[in-house]
Amino acid sequence: MDDVPDTEPNDLDDTDGEEFPVPGEGSGTGPIRKPAPGLYIVATPIGNAGDITLRALALLRGVDAIACEDTRVTGKLMRRYGIATRLVPYHDHNAAKMRPQLLGRVAEGQAIALVSDAGTPLVSDPGFKLVRDARDQNLPVTHLPGANAALTALVLSGLPSDRFLFAGFPPPKSAARRTMLEEFRTLQATLIFYESAQRLAEMLGDVAATLGSREVAVARELTKMFEEVRRGPVAELAAHYTENGPPKGEVVVVVGPPAADAAATDAADLDSLLTQALSGGMSVRDAAAHVATITGQAKKSVYARALELGTGGRGKNP
Repeated sequence: MDDVPDTEPNDLDDTDGEEFPVPGEGSGTGPIRKPAPGLYIVATPIGNAGDITLRALALLRGVDAIACEDTRVTGKLMRRYGIATRLVPYHDHNAAKMRPQLLGRVAEGQAIALVSDAGTPLVSDPGFKLVRDARDQNLPVTHLPGANAALTALVLSGLPSDRFLFAGFPPPKSAARRTMLEEFRTLQATLIFYESAQRLAEMLGDVAATLGSREVAVARELTKMFEEVRRGPVAELAAHYTENGPPKGEVVVVVGPPAADAAATDAADLDSLLTQALSGGMSVRDAAAHVATITGQAKKSVYARALELGTGGRGKNP
């Protein structure tokens, strides 16, 4: 959103109200009338442009204007489908000014669509205050559902989906992130986060240190050609991304609920990580330091366990 150019128009122009030839509901195609007045929240693809719905295409052709985060991003999608509807920017930097203009036009009888750069608006994207104010003014609001990265990652993760919490982007600093994670430590639910690829390894380390042993799935490039979902114990994934560097693309982290016997699982994961480090040629001291950093556990206790595993009980000098 920060890259929205200052030269974009900051108000809306009236349209002539013509009808657009679009796919109609049901079978066949043909012209449809403009949508009823209201605010329409429209989901757009998160990667694969084919994931937009027929209903969304029809609506976007017929509204008076489309409010979007970045007119360049949305414009590319609109050109792909031959949609010439007026685009206007609505983002964090101009929202206070644009909200009354958008809602004023709805109140005057126009149909306005809101889209984000990708996925479902309001889910870690602008729009909450616009919908709230529309509701407060008794203006009609309709949602056209579609793609969403959080739910797509949850479905692909193989982790429990009967109860889940979407937590958005965690804080960028480790201390604040651990404080946030601590709030969820005892929650019996799968957790879903959006995260920067550059902070992924550190974030997973904080999950291990704060929430203990958890099954985690890291989903990236969802619906795109190089879609990947990597799943495993959180400490192992933290080690993987620490050693291999940040992945490419957009990232969603899905964290499973606490295990029934978390303490036993923690011990097993610790042994697994230490064994992996030791078998890779690290000394006992280096392996302990490496694993302690990943898991957030006390270096002294990790070293003691590494010493046991590394010496095999024979008193080998580390």
